[in-house]
Order: sequence, then structure tokens, then C-alpha cells
Amino acid sequence: MTEFWESSFIENQMMWGFEPSDSAILTKDFFLEKNVKDILIPGIGYGRNAKIFMDNGINVTGIEISTTAIELARENGLNMNTFIGSVTDMPFDNKLYDGIFCYALIHLLSKHEREKFIKDCFQQLKPNGYMIFTTISKEAPMFGKGKQLGKDYFEIMEGLKMFFYDFDSIKQEFENYRLIEVSEISEPNKNMENKPSFPFIMVKCQKEQS
Repeated sequence: MTEFWESSFIENQMMWGFEPSDSAILTKDFFLEKNVKDILIPGIGYGRNAKIFMDNGINVTGIEISTTAIELARENGLNMNTFIGSVTDMPFDNKLYDGIFCYALIHLLSKHEREKFIKDCFQQLKPNGYMIFTTISKEAPMFGKGKQLGKDYFEIMEGLKMFFYDFDSIKQEFENYRLIEVSEISEPNKNMENKPSFPFIMVKCQKEQS
């Protein structure tokens, strides 16, 4: 999987550009409202969704498997603490965070990896902390394409496996982690003209007080 992401990374970053996703903008507003000061971004990539938090006074720590992505972030002035490795190897430290934001990553994991990842994120939240995930929906045009590996789970192309969520599977996987809100969001491709928006689902959980 590492080789796949390294080889396709430059192409993907050119596709998405450097503007933050709408999910990141909404999450930034929510975190500011809730006085969240210190967040973890698993799968931080080249930082397009990190800058908007940093620009608003929120401390950001990242996890990223692609050294190419980390180097690109630094070249663009994003000097944040980033652990090099896979989110499947979390936790990388014993720190607890006010918030966690994860964009378009969880659906790339297998069922076992998703279960561990959600649990690991929740355990790294402070009491009253929030974790927000944005994930691909079954409404996406690529749903059902490629080789089916399981229920709602497809190998879209060689090396790229995706699980497609709906509200039922969100509830099943997140209900034990104080799921407080599920909403649909259409993410436009801001870096290209005449490209369709992608249907995503935003998932919001809040850890209970200790």
C-alpha cells in the first residue's frame, strides 16, 4: 500500500490542489466554537486540510505514511509535528487531543483496520473531545465498480480498495463511540473545472467526561 500511495501521490495532489476541503472548513468552525486548541490529523497528506486549522490558532499534529507528502508540506511552509507511518500502527504517542479530524481515509481500510483505527482515535481524545471523520458514500459514482471483496467493499483498481458507507454502516461502526451527528456533504473538486462533486458522509463523535 505504501508503494501505491507514493507512486500516485503527485498526481493526486495536483488533482486536489491546496485549498481546504469543505469538510475541513466546517470542522474548523466547529472546533473554534468548542474551543478546541490541539488536534490530531491522521492521514494529513501534504497539509491542504491542516493549514486552515493552523491559521486559526489550532495546534496540529499529523500522521502520514508518504514521505513525499511530508516533504511537500514542508516546502509549502507547513512545519507541523508529523509522525511518519501508517494509521494502522497508531498510537504513535500517549498524548490526548482536544479533537481529531480525518478526511477521506477510513474508507481505504479493511474492516479490521477500520475497527482498530476508530478505537485508537477515540482513546487519544481528551474527555469531552471530538473526533470527526469524512468518508466516501455509497452514492459515489464508483460504488459497485471493480472487483467486489465484501459487502460494500470493492477493489476499484489494482491496489485501491474502498469501503462505501451509508447511514446504517456508520451507525454499526461508530455507535460505541458516542456518535452524536451524521450528515451528508458534497465535496467539490476545487482544483479542476467541470469536475463532479463527490458525495461524502461526515461523522461526529464526542468522548464522555471522565
